[in-house]
Amino acid sequence: MTTPEQTVLEANEAFYRAFEKKDMDKMSALWSHGIDSLCIHPGRKAIRGWDGIQASWEKIFRNTNYLEVETEVISTEVSGELAYVVLIETVLQVTGGRRVKGQSMATNIFECMAGKWYVVHHHGSPLLS
Repeated sequence: MTTPEQTVLEANEAFYRAFEKKDMDKMSALWSHGIDSLCIHPGRKAIRGWDGIQASWEKIFRNTNYLEVETEVISTEVSGELAYVVLIETVLQVTGGRRVKGQSMATNIFECMAGKWYVVHHHGSPLLS
């Protein structure tokens, strides 16, 4: 039997595969479209609400030629209908012929609605070498 933690980790993995594949349809299916959803890309201001979050991902996908994303999960916690995953993201990005690799400490918060876990909050903070 699958535990709630495993289901949340599967949703978290799907989030990063949609990110890596620049798949806006899958990204959209993973996020809560509520007005209280929040996304903080590394080094950026908070974006509240699905419309702004969607626009931010579209811009990243449009301006990036290639992406690779590796994750190292540090902690997962499920409490009722809310769950969080704390992890390190390692992102290799090729944009305009420039190759950039960076790491961020990230927290993804999920809410279970109608039996499915949705991203309601993503926050990435750059890790400096």
